[in-house]
Amino acid sequence: MIALGCDSAGFALMKEVKQHLSRKGLEYKDFGTFNEEPTDYPMYAKQVAQAVLNGDATKGILICGSGIGISIAANRFKGIRCALCHDVFSAKSTRDHNDSNILAMGGWVIGKGLALEILDTWLAGEFSNAERHQRRIDMIDSQMDV
Repeated sequence: MIALGCDSAGFALMKEVKQHLSRKGLEYKDFGTFNEEPTDYPMYAKQVAQAVLNGDATKGILICGSGIGISIAANRFKGIRCALCHDVFSAKSTRDHNDSNILAMGGWVIGKGLALEILDTWLAGEFSNAERHQRRIDMIDSQMDV
């Protein structure tokens, strides 16, 4: 299951993402927002991060206007590796090198076609399990304890 969350600025792109996931037969849970009324992204980042951390979701997708704020909010949670991607290379690389478990995108930054290509690339990606990449993830996690 994929956890979804967006603020009002990400609402239109998230509608496209949900339709795309449904067409692919992928299960998701939408934590909102459910309209274009102004809202605050941190609460959606928190709900998606918690769903991933507690095992209710295997991955998460977050969208706000730029993707920056919502990704920062999600990355406040130890064990979350939320990657802001606005190109396909970054989406592939973050799964391969960083084992990212949440994808963030900016609804004001990229269009539907590119966003869905990024999403498909990220969903299909796998962690390389290379020792150097795991070592770096472990270093990040250990530094979160200070």
